[in-house]
Amino acid sequence: MNKIENQFTSIQQVTDRYLNANSSSAAKGTSDVSFEEILKRKQDVSEAFELKFSKHAAMRLEDRNINLSRKQSERLEAGVQKASEKGIQESLVMVDSLAFIVNVPNKTVVTAMDQGETEKNVFTNIDGAVIA
Repeated sequence: MNKIENQFTSIQQVTDRYLNANSSSAAKGTSDVSFEEILKRKQDVSEAFELKFSKHAAMRLEDRNINLSRKQSERLEAGVQKASEKGIQESLVMVDSLAFIVNVPNKTVVTAMDQGETEKNVFTNIDGAVIA
């Protein structure tokens, strides 16, 4: 039988050399961590809270010269988190003199307005409100 380069005489030798070596070293690296721990880590990362702004909301913020401070952003996120815990789907979240309509399951701000506009408006299609 003719030998293959690198002195391999069979597919099994190639498999043992390259495939099994990698899988055994990978298995050794993860053997200290249980499946439950890996799953928890992945869930924690996926559950990290990330509030998004729709294109419409971003335009409204820009048009109305609304700039959120870090503290206001944190309060807005906390308000959305409270709404989520209560099972609210579409929420009005008030932060200081600013009003935000948020799609809670998608964690997306749909629109934003300041106090001057909130006095004139009626909020519809919401099923809850949070004052943050």
